[in-house]
Amino acid sequence: MFRLKIIAACVVLLVSAQVAAETKIGVVDLRQALFSSEDAQAFTQKLQQDFSGEEARVRETQEAARALKERLEKDGAMMNESERNQIAAQFQQKVQEFNRLKQQLDSTVASRKQAFLEQARPEVDAAMKELTEEHNLDIILPSEAVIFAKPDMNLTEQLLEKLNR
Repeated sequence: MFRLKIIAACVVLLVSAQVAAETKIGVVDLRQALFSSEDAQAFTQKLQQDFSGEEARVRETQEAARALKERLEKDGAMMNESERNQIAAQFQQKVQEFNRLKQQLDSTVASRKQAFLEQARPEVDAAMKELTEEHNLDIILPSEAVIFAKPDMNLTEQLLEKLNR
């Protein structure tokens, strides 16, 4: 009975090893391929153009807050209490304005990026399917989930080429 169990375990190990040996796997850095694509480059340039005014406003507000803080630190000891309180209030107002503007900008940019990713998803899926068929792969794993892979298993450049077509 004991020998039968050992023989059965050996057979299972041999079969599973054989199945694993037949599985073809590819690895892709999806983020690198997607954000290196020509479409992503054009999207990034448009995003920078669209939001350059807002970014400048955020920087100006940050600079104004910084100048108020430096003035308080440098001249605060020589100011009367009401002037010091007034500048401190202006500083707090600029900090709040900066935080609000920065949050709005970040939120808008994030939503535009998400829309781009959703728009690009069908194209990425089609390119991944082509890679799977061309290389007769059973599975493609994201590079973030892989500790080590042989360089010939990395299909990121090929995916990028397909996305740029």
